[in-house]
Amino acid sequence: MDRQTLFRNLALGFLPLLIFIIADEIFELFISLSIALGVSVIQLVVIYLREKRFDKFTLLDAGLIGALGVVSLVFDNPVFILFKPAIIESIFVILIGVTLFTKNPILIQMSQRYMGGMELGDQQLYMLRRMLHVMFWLFLVHIALVAASALHVGEPDSDGYMKRKEIWAFVSGGLLYIFIGMSFAVQFIKSKIDQRKFLQQYAEDEWFDIVTPKGKVVGRAPRTLCHGNPNLLHPVVHVHVFNSNGDLWLQKRSSDKKIQPGKWDTSVGGHISSGERVQDALQREIKEELGITRLAHEPLYQYVMRNEIESELVYTFRGIHNGPFAWPADEIETGRFWPVREIKNKLGSGVFTPNFEQEFKLMQKIKVV
Repeated sequence: MDRQTLFRNLALGFLPLLIFIIADEIFELFISLSIALGVSVIQLVVIYLREKRFDKFTLLDAGLIGALGVVSLVFDNPVFILFKPAIIESIFVILIGVTLFTKNPILIQMSQRYMGGMELGDQQLYMLRRMLHVMFWLFLVHIALVAASALHVGEPDSDGYMKRKEIWAFVSGGLLYIFIGMSFAVQFIKSKIDQRKFLQQYAEDEWFDIVTPKGKVVGRAPRTLCHGNPNLLHPVVHVHVFNSNGDLWLQKRSSDKKIQPGKWDTSVGGHISSGERVQDALQREIKEELGITRLAHEPLYQYVMRNEIESELVYTFRGIHNGPFAWPADEIETGRFWPVREIKNKLGSGVFTPNFEQEFKLMQKIKVV
């Protein structure tokens, strides 16, 4: 759940209370409760028709209005209603506190139901937790103010009752939205400052999209951070280039490479830049690592490769070309066509990169080799 969704549901949850405050100034308690509960029911129906789900915030709000209304009717004392906003917020504070200060992120787990199956990346989780920290302390302060103003309202026939009730109405309703607006503004400004500093720090770096295992983009990060944090899954393209005899072209990685230096690797492999299409990255890498502009190719599969250094979502293709090829000497030491039988005989000997051996097994599984 993003910040806007959380605040929107919170605001909708308080709408029946605001309706009750207005109706209570005009009608008797029973009628006021009926109107407030009617608004809750309308909310439930509208949200269900629009999103095909029952909104739990509105259900909770309606349940508390009903429960407190019954208590007020039984005791003939509407003062119980005055504590209702604080009770609702206390439930939120408990959920937020459990999420932030225990190993059970219950609110984050519950929020998945409001996201239509969208997965949260590390950046989104960080932002959500930072927002929840602000909300935790904001709600605690507001709960105390609501309780204090409710206790101060007094009996309906006491002097200054209407004035004190107006103060309570502002504290329980309008003041909360002012707090939320201020929180929004502070976090927005802080996020812009942090973003500018971050961009300046990695201004010269290449940037990659951060994706889910299904390829959905959930953020972006510089190469420096991606190569060192296995939690930052980023996309790459691989091409296995065969000649007309069925031999497989492999490149020997430069001995200056930080990852798997001097080992034989996939014919073509490279990162997809942030915002770049898979096919565009494929053509770019083919030109850079083989020195050719045309290559007949077809998609094979995609999978997630993880090691202690990085995690990659690999889009794999098969191509047909007899060469000759030209490669960048600073990245590739040499290259040649390998008979498939020779590759099979050398698997596990340390000649190939673990990533290539993993892909070769995948090609065996689908009978490409």
